[in-house]
Amino acid sequence: MTNKLDGFFKSMFLIAALYDFVLGLVFFLFYGQIYSYLNIPIPAESMYLQMAAAFVIAMGVGYYFVYQNMYKNIDLVKLGVVYKFVYSSVTSYFYFKGSGPAIFFLFAVIDAVFLLLFVWFLFYAKKANKNEHRQ
Repeated sequence: MTNKLDGFFKSMFLIAALYDFVLGLVFFLFYGQIYSYLNIPIPAESMYLQMAAAFVIAMGVGYYFVYQNMYKNIDLVKLGVVYKFVYSSVTSYFYFKGSGPAIFFLFAVIDAVFLLLFVWFLFYAKKANKNEHRQ
């Protein structure tokens, strides 16, 4: 059972890495075209969009590190839980308030799913006592 779940979680972290890295890169390079297509006004200072996108890229790299060694990099999973919680909750708040674009709410739902999977992994790792593999 342990090996099967390890394989599941390892694949999930690779998907999370690719998802955040690619999404961040696309928004970093093409935010103008994306915002224009979605009829979202571009802020006066676009630097903030690119900084946020760069942060998403960095999180993707972090999830790749987790993919490479889940138990050694478990603290990055904890950071991922915080990141996914903050993004999902803030984005959902603005969406339900009526001032957040639907596309970002979709990303919030996807991140909420990753959040639940990350928390599941943390409980799994603790139960399996895998933290002793840290070096």
